Amino acid sequence: MSIILVNPEGLPEVDLYRQLSIATGSKLIFMAGQVSVNVDGAIVGVGDLTAQAEQCYLNVATALAAAGASFDDVAKLTVYLVDWAPDKMGQFVEGVTRASAKLGIASPLPPLTGIGVAALAEPELLIEVEATAVIN
Repeated sequence: MSIILVNPEGLPEVDLYRQLSIATGSKLIFMAGQVSVNVDGAIVGVGDLTAQAEQCYLNVATALAAAGASFDDVAKLTVYLVDWAPDKMGQFVEGVTRASAKLGIASPLPPLTGIGVAALAEPELLIEVEATAVIN
């Protein structure tokens, strides 16, 4: 495995993800932000942050697989959330939890940065997720 996830001493421990990833692979994978659309380009979960978060993470997994990678190889996630407020955290976490269950992800996720934004490419989109991965 080319990624080791760590919660360093002196930083708070977060349940959903780890604060640091140490990458030792030789091939970097950069992906475009993945939104909540299905294979036909139709938006999944209009108005439902949980459903959209789940679909975004499933799409990230699909993109990773095309590069010969999985979530085990992700060094960093960036999540863009429309009109973000702390009271939406439960919906986001539930979507990630559902996707993780479908994908068989048992370990915590890699470092994650959440960024509140005014809008995304389509008005119905509530979330966009991008990943950087490292493989050998």
